[in-house]
Amino acid sequence: MKFIGLAVALLLATYSPTAAVEREGTITQGVASVIDGDTLEIHGSRIRLHGIDAPESRQACTESNGSAWRCGQAAALELADKIGRTPVLCEHLDVDRYGRIIARCFSGSEDLNRWMVSEGLAVAYRQYSSDYIADEARAREARKGIWRTKFDMPWDWRRGSRTSGSPSETPEILQRLVQRSYSCSPRRTCSQIGSCQEARWYLANCSWGGRLDRDNDGIPCESIC
Repeated sequence: MKFIGLAVALLLATYSPTAAVEREGTITQGVASVIDGDTLEIHGSRIRLHGIDAPESRQACTESNGSAWRCGQAAALELADKIGRTPVLCEHLDVDRYGRIIARCFSGSEDLNRWMVSEGLAVAYRQYSSDYIADEARAREARKGIWRTKFDMPWDWRRGSRTSGSPSETPEILQRLVQRSYSCSPRRTCSQIGSCQEARWYLANCSWGGRLDRDNDGIPCESIC
């Protein structure tokens, strides 16, 4: 009887609500890859950050001097730098029509959804939640991130209603602006890269770029180049 009592005590000592939640599939945690400013991938699962909408990867915002800023790419890079290789914990809230998990995600105790909005790297997605409206208001008042620029709301940009970014800019100017926002940290995979130009920049400038050219023919990410 003493042995049975000890076994039960050990079982209770190792039990935790978090462990139970994991088994029920209502949280996902692990090292995350950043797909864009509001989407992560953990253990092969795509996770859409609840209540926020970040500029799309190809979206540009317009600075006060008229120059274009790749704000969508910048949002993704800032998020990637924020989490690094630190495991992320995401609490599942729903599943969207694309099969992505809708979640509130944390790095340590910090709400990453809130952090993106408070830094002006994403906006509150009012169509689905009011959770981060106050954070957006503070970022807008402080002119942080995209709020220092002229930009289209991400949902308008996706619909093709685009006013920010000048279509008259020459390809050479755009190329310089794009390259200025590239960074060798974090490492990226072809599935995370939005253009052949971006892939070629990583190949030429990053120590890990060679992995994008697996057959060593000088062409990276052949699915897009």
